[in-house]
Amino acid sequence: MSRLTEPLRARLQETLSGQQTGLPDWISEFEHGTDAGYFGPGSAVWAVNGGMSTLVAGVRALLMQALHPGALAGVYDWSRFREDPLGRLSGTIRWIFTVSYGDTTQAVHGSEWVKRLHERVVGDYVDGHGHPARYAANDPDLARWVHLAFTDAFLSTYEIWGSGVPGGSDAYVDEWAIAGELMGVVDPPRTRAELKAALHGYADAGELRCDDHTREVVRFVRRAPLRRSLRPSYAVLFGGAVSSLEPRFRELLGLRMPHLGPIQLPVRAVTGLVLRGAGSLLGEQTAGERAARVRLEALG
Repeated sequence: MSRLTEPLRARLQETLSGQQTGLPDWISEFEHGTDAGYFGPGSAVWAVNGGMSTLVAGVRALLMQALHPGALAGVYDWSRFREDPLGRLSGTIRWIFTVSYGDTTQAVHGSEWVKRLHERVVGDYVDGHGHPARYAANDPDLARWVHLAFTDAFLSTYEIWGSGVPGGSDAYVDEWAIAGELMGVVDPPRTRAELKAALHGYADAGELRCDDHTREVVRFVRRAPLRRSLRPSYAVLFGGAVSSLEPRFRELLGLRMPHLGPIQLPVRAVTGLVLRGAGSLLGEQTAGERAARVRLEALG
């Protein structure tokens, strides 16, 4: 690592893990455990959730989740996304990595920890039909929407910028359904077709909408308060996330394909360059995977 790129790598690592150097203790814990966990080498989950395309997927997932007024109300009313956006990001990353790379006990405990945090996230909102409704973050239907948006975002971006899903796209949807069940999702989709049908089902039923709160969150995500050195690359990643959305959802969010006047920009190609640059800084293998492999080797 050169002296020129080390500060950039440190800032990127801080954004993703909360610290510039060393491993967070919760990642080091993956080296220990009593079993192989729910996933492992060669799995679709390790390929997709460990790919650099997750940098785009996180943005896309936030945009999609904001379309459900119940899910949005929970974030808007309870989350400290304005004051501590990176804290919320690192918490989400911790859960993803724990389920992906921890042993089964760690994955279950990590999911239960998130659900306990969600117990107090309750309130009122106006649903997509204009009717007053009650939300609870642990409600199975809201958990289902978040799971669908997450799964679709991570899979779709990997299909664009990854190198092929082991076992195919259906394998990832089927494997990551375990994560949905850990979070209380009932009967999550098991194939890509079921995933797409479920997402469009919410839109067909009129349960999604874009209002002033949605637009505020979209503006915040577009201009996330990152360190100055990361902002140009992040602008590209945001454009990549927008380009990856299905037209129906992009239009619902009031977003357009990145363009310069009448000319559509080659945002996917540029996003690929940024992701390759991030991979060269962070390494193609995540710290979570390296720690999990230590555990697997110890288990024989």
